Amino acid sequence: MKIFRKRGERAAPELIPAERSILMPDKLPAAVDPCEKELFDRLRGAVPIIDAAIMKIIRLTGGFRLVSEDERYQVELDRFSSSVPVGSTGQSIGTFADCFLDSLLTYGSAIGEVVADAENGRIAGLWNGDISKVAVKAGAKPFSRSYTILRTDGTQKQIKRPENIVYAELPGGRSLLRGLPALSSILMRIYQCIGQNYDRAGNVRYAVTYKPTGDAGDLTQTRERAMQIAREWADGMNSAKYGQVKDFVAVGDIDIRVIGAENELFDTNVPVRQLLEQIVAKLSIPPFLLGLSWSSTERMSSQQADILTSELEYYRRLLTPVITAIGEHYLCSLGAEGRCRIEWENINLQDESVLAQARLRNAQAREIEARLGD
Repeated sequence: MKIFRKRGERAAPELIPAERSILMPDKLPAAVDPCEKELFDRLRGAVPIIDAAIMKIIRLTGGFRLVSEDERYQVELDRFSSSVPVGSTGQSIGTFADCFLDSLLTYGSAIGEVVADAENGRIAGLWNGDISKVAVKAGAKPFSRSYTILRTDGTQKQIKRPENIVYAELPGGRSLLRGLPALSSILMRIYQCIGQNYDRAGNVRYAVTYKPTGDAGDLTQTRERAMQIAREWADGMNSAKYGQVKDFVAVGDIDIRVIGAENELFDTNVPVRQLLEQIVAKLSIPPFLLGLSWSSTERMSSQQADILTSELEYYRRLLTPVITAIGEHYLCSLGAEGRCRIEWENINLQDESVLAQARLRNAQAREIEARLGD
């Protein structure tokens, strides 16, 4: 064991077994339970506003470009970024990032694989994995991970090359949808009751009452007249389905009323809005971006734009090491020694007029500062 080291030499990180058992658990809470995964999938399918919010976040996160430190490989890196196969139908590293972020937001963690070509060692494509079928454990070395595939027959298979796996998770592996199933169940129950009430009262039904007179002849033909009135009424209602208008003519005392016309439907605006406010607050998306016009003059203010921008920047910080690792993996396959970095597009959430006015004020401020400096 070396006691003295040369100047500038770093020691390899070592942890004693007791510390490793405390700081690095044997199994990390990374794999998503299959039942929980199905629950979140059904939740997005049942509540459209949740699915729309996640898709909005993915689109607002914006595009990016991989930049190589060695300019000689920039053209190859651009070609790889735009044409790399993703799964069976996708293409470009941007498609991979969108699917990766979709899994990250929905399930709390995401995993992907860099598939290498056996002939030349270059990247043949990218694959978005099913996080519910992968268990993540602590590796043999400090700060390393091992991945195990959980098969349907109960057996397990460890991935031999974990360096080809890219993985990320939200804090604690908790999904962005955590806490929404309970609220969504109440919301769907209200919508179901609204549908049932409209089936009962919204679909207008009539009560036709025939009141015979006290004549002896009328009393003997009450049954026949009632059946005739019912046939004529049914024929008139059925003709209306095909655009034909038929008048109903009858003799005698006949009363026609709408069943349930005196009852009013419950006002569900208040409870539905309260539930939607909780869902929107959890997803951190301004309401009007989801089609919720709660105010006639509602628009995105600078405070809302700053908050949403910080949320998008947070998701970008999670994606940056994953995308950078893929780019460096490709450069390594080309024999390049340099690294790469990612350049994100500017997040544009304000109106063009507001941005132009801000640029004008900044230019005026720089001009005034230049005058004061002279």
